Amino acid sequence: MKKIFLSVLLTISLLVSLPFSAFANDSTTGLAASQETNVTIEDFLEEAVTALTFQHASDYMRTEVIENWLGDYEFENTSNYITEKQAALILVKALGAETNEETLDDYRKTAEKLGFFKGVSDLQPITKAKVYKMFSNVKDYQNKDIDNTGVQEISVEDFMRNPGSLGYQLSPDGEYIAYAAEWQSRLNVFIKNMDDESEPVRVTSTTDRDIAGLFWKDNNMYYLKDNGGDENYHIYSSSFNGAKEKDLTPYPNVVVLPIDYLKDVEDEILIMMNKEDATVFDVYKLNVKTGATKLVAKNPGNILSWIPDSNGQIRMAVASDGVVGAVLYRETEEDEFQPFISIDAGETVSPLGFSRDNQSIYAVSDKGRDKAALVKYDLEGKEEVVFSNPLVDISGALYSSTKDQLLYAAYITDKVHYNFFDSEFENLFNKMKDQLGVSASEFGINDYNKEMTKFIVSVSSDTVYGKYYYYDAETETMTLLAELGSWLDAGNLAEMHSISYEARDGLIIHGYLTLPKNKIAEDLPLVVIPHGGPWARDMWGFNNEVQLLANQGYAVLQANFRSSTGYGKEFLEAGNKQWGLKIQDDITDGVQWAIDLGIADAEKIGIYGASFGGYATLAGITFTPDLYAAAVDYVGVSNIFTLLETIPPYWETQRNMFYERVGHPEKDKELLKAASPVFHVDKIKTPLFVAQGANDPRVNKQESDQIVQALKNRGVEVEYMVKDNEGHGFANEENRIEFYNALVDFFAEYLK
Repeated sequence: MKKIFLSVLLTISLLVSLPFSAFANDSTTGLAASQETNVTIEDFLEEAVTALTFQHASDYMRTEVIENWLGDYEFENTSNYITEKQAALILVKALGAETNEETLDDYRKTAEKLGFFKGVSDLQPITKAKVYKMFSNVKDYQNKDIDNTGVQEISVEDFMRNPGSLGYQLSPDGEYIAYAAEWQSRLNVFIKNMDDESEPVRVTSTTDRDIAGLFWKDNNMYYLKDNGGDENYHIYSSSFNGAKEKDLTPYPNVVVLPIDYLKDVEDEILIMMNKEDATVFDVYKLNVKTGATKLVAKNPGNILSWIPDSNGQIRMAVASDGVVGAVLYRETEEDEFQPFISIDAGETVSPLGFSRDNQSIYAVSDKGRDKAALVKYDLEGKEEVVFSNPLVDISGALYSSTKDQLLYAAYITDKVHYNFFDSEFENLFNKMKDQLGVSASEFGINDYNKEMTKFIVSVSSDTVYGKYYYYDAETETMTLLAELGSWLDAGNLAEMHSISYEARDGLIIHGYLTLPKNKIAEDLPLVVIPHGGPWARDMWGFNNEVQLLANQGYAVLQANFRSSTGYGKEFLEAGNKQWGLKIQDDITDGVQWAIDLGIADAEKIGIYGASFGGYATLAGITFTPDLYAAAVDYVGVSNIFTLLETIPPYWETQRNMFYERVGHPEKDKELLKAASPVFHVDKIKTPLFVAQGANDPRVNKQESDQIVQALKNRGVEVEYMVKDNEGHGFANEENRIEFYNALVDFFAEYLK
């Protein structure tokens, strides 16, 4: 979804009784006496978070949970001993079991009715022993409707086929909407006139590959597409408004990406492409009618990104040798770039763009701080912090050139949250989400017209694939445009829970746990899915492969291990040169956490990942061979040396970054050899399934070939799926379905 993908904030309640952190520390000899100890409000709240959520290690997430539970209610003194009425209020609120309670007496009656005090005599005072019994009753309440049979199985095809129309965008005049939808099993572009009842018109005819993106220029539609997954994207015109469908940038082995649509310039957009030198991107003006290009800015060899001002002039660039660099600035396109802001090792300064008057530059920066903040620079490079969060990085912001105003900043703890800067827009945002009956974290603004009177908005959550709406602010009319995966019954989908646990060296790891619906969360088969990157992160929201596995009866664990983004540069750098080492320990510790809680069956643990997640899969079965009963490596790395030798040419400017974060093939030779699974296949005994796209430009096919061949040389058969028309992951519908059917069958054989 275009602007920012949004999630939902829900109170978490679990289907299993968890250990009570403070209570579990009582010695055996002192247990009886300890159980008679009176409990304070503060202690009860902390134990409730431990027992009723998976937030076992993160102080700030535990605090956030309590704040969400209590809302506007405040205790006068949390160090006081808790009463049964106060305990009732906490439990009823925590479980979302409120009806029309107004007084503590009301909460006491509700708790009694729900059975929370069953078997607890003489509630005053409340001791640890009585709290044990209360939470046992709460577990019974949570599990009362669970018969442990799971839910109706949904087919792989229903989870993995094209989900419907998506990527909705308004034309500049607001009269048309463009979107991508399936035609002959491929995503093509369709256009709908919003002022009449005519049927949408298909304006592209691609049959080999899904379109990768679409955009309006004036009132014409254009799209991006690569060839067989090679990620060499070209820009195409569509057959709309009399235009012909054709490749406007027909240069072999060249990547073309738009920079600015030049709203005030007819027929021209700014693009960057690596036509002259495969390792770097120059800036061109592209005539979208003729395909003619004109060089605007030549890359000297170290520019990573180019930033136009509000008039479409390239006035800023980010240069780097992969470790250190600078933001560059110039007054006009005729001037030479000069250093504007230095970027030291480990720092990131990401310009978002210029203000409308071109006198200020907005950016997300962690320069001089651990967590990235939203900042504003004047033309002298003086920084003003606009908004920051002490716990996590700022993930983005929305600026309106019409209003000449920042509208909001976004950040992600468990889910996406917002800080608004414009009260008028905040009111409009709330009006739209409230009309849809969703929380801010579920709601997304995808596109809007210049006057901000017509909007494309979306709703998505862990159990809602996605819905698109058209909103007319003048009439306050909300119209449903599309529902993704409308054939999926939300009643058979599983909730994704935010978690935190402590790694073996004390680092706090955040992540997500999805539990199969209508299953008691005890002794479940579990699949851990390490994310790709590794400089990325998992987020709360709809994930079709997670839902597929949960629907099959697996618990699914996703850990934002060290080196994940969003938690500050110290957390990210804690993963430097830790492939197969501390990063892998974080994943292992997450699995062990789930086993120790009794959620996961230690004999039925699977691991599956793509890209770096594929590497972590191979590392997991290599360096912890007794932990996993089955493993699926999807376009994963087996040999770090050959990975570094075969990175795409346009990543060459970032080679030093790879050496800094992963390791140098000569200086760190022993480290990389020790961390590369292909050199340690003698340790692998876990059944393995490998899948690879033949045209993968990031993780070359030889990464999969090597590990498969090395195992075959030992006489070990490996299930190996290669698709000749795919790259870094399978995009074509029929290939996705085939892969996930094989994955489901593979895990069923070894984990069920």
